This record gives sequence, C-alpha cells and structure tokens, in this order.
Amino acid sequence: MAEQPHILIVDDDRDIRDLVARYLSQHGLRVRSAADGREMYRALEDWSIDLIILDLMLPGDDGLTLCRTLRATSKIPIIMLTAMGEETDRIVGLEMGADDYVAKPFNPRELLARIKAVLRRAEDTPADRSQNTPGPELHVFDGWQFNLNNRELTSPQDVLVSLSAGEYELLAAFVTHPQRVLTRDQLLDLARGRQAQPFDRAIDVQVSRLRRKIETDPASPKFIKTVRSGGYMFTPAVEKKS
Repeated sequence: MAEQPHILIVDDDRDIRDLVARYLSQHGLRVRSAADGREMYRALEDWSIDLIILDLMLPGDDGLTLCRTLRATSKIPIIMLTAMGEETDRIVGLEMGADDYVAKPFNPRELLARIKAVLRRAEDTPADRSQNTPGPELHVFDGWQFNLNNRELTSPQDVLVSLSAGEYELLAAFVTHPQRVLTRDQLLDLARGRQAQPFDRAIDVQVSRLRRKIETDPASPKFIKTVRSGGYMFTPAVEKKS
C-alpha cells in the first residue's frame, strides 16, 4: 500500500497546529509540525515532506521570506495560511511560489480539500525535491566511496559492492545524515523520500544485511551503531565530493 502523504504544518499558534494535525491525522495523513522557520528547516532535514502548510505571520523570518527561500531550493508544494481579507499578502505569496492559500479562520475540511488538490497537481508535475533527491556527488567515508547518482558502492580495496534497492536507500539515508541518531521511522521516511522501490519495513533486518557488506566485523560494527531506545547512528565522518 502506498505511503500516505507527509504534511508539515508551520505555525506559531500551538492551538492551530494541534487542531490541524489532529484533523489531518484522522483523515489518514502523516503530520509533523513546526513553530517557526528554524524548526521547519530541521523537520525538512529529518523527514521527507510532501507538502508544507505555511503561516504568513511567524516569529523571525515570516512566511513570505520562508516561501521565497524554499522556492529557490525546492519544489515541495506550499499552502499559505493568511489573515482574512489580506488580499495583497495572498497575491504576494502566490508570486513568491506558493501553490495555494487558505484564509484564517478556515474550515479544516476546506484545508484538507486544498491539500488533496495541490498534491494531485504535484503528481502531474513531478517535483525535484532537492533535499531528498540524490545528487551527483560522491560520499566518501573511511575509504569507501558511495555514488548516489549511479547507485554504486566501492570498497577501500576498489571492489564494487552490490546493493539491493533497500540497502541502497538505507545507506543513502545514513551517508546524508552522518553522526546523527536516526529513528526507524525516520529511516523509513527518508528512504521513501527518494522514490524508493518498496522498502522493507524490517529496518533491523536491512541494517543487518548492510552491516554484512560494509563492516569488517558485523557482530561488532563500527559504522552503523545501534542506539538504545533511539535507532541507529552512522558514525564515520562523510565527505562529499563532486
């Protein structure tokens, strides 16, 4: 079954965040939330997001600024939340690259309908989601070379190592988020964000298989560490090369 769309709500009003998150979750969508731009960027780094609901009035960088910045680097669909009657702000938001807008106060049913409509349009025009799409550069760690563009992993002995689709997606998530604890949910989400083939939900099994291919001693791994009550951490420093 296809994974449900992942929605990020960016609004400094906690009541609105909770209301929208609860309603969208009840209708089968996966939801993350952020109170400002800083939290938004962190969520985009940690998760694969399919659509952003972005409030216009935010502390720090406002919604228009964030929308403009996002559009310079990503094509993730954006729905702006604006104050009722602020027609100029809505026009500017659309000019900045927002895909749609909803005026406050709004009916959650209308927001859900607009989300579905924007996602349908996005499917018709495939997006280049830069933060989730592997680039052409090599990722080098401890003598290993991993080319995300041609999906090749080369050992320090210059031997090409075969990877299954699931192993490739898992290693791609690790090398692009090194030295950070990633939960099993994050690993699943980051892998799907690359439009992976069906990804084995048994993350622990995939990790075990990957360890057998890159670890000197899979029983005592030095690259992929298990974090108790957390998930996994890819420990080596990773250098990106063009």
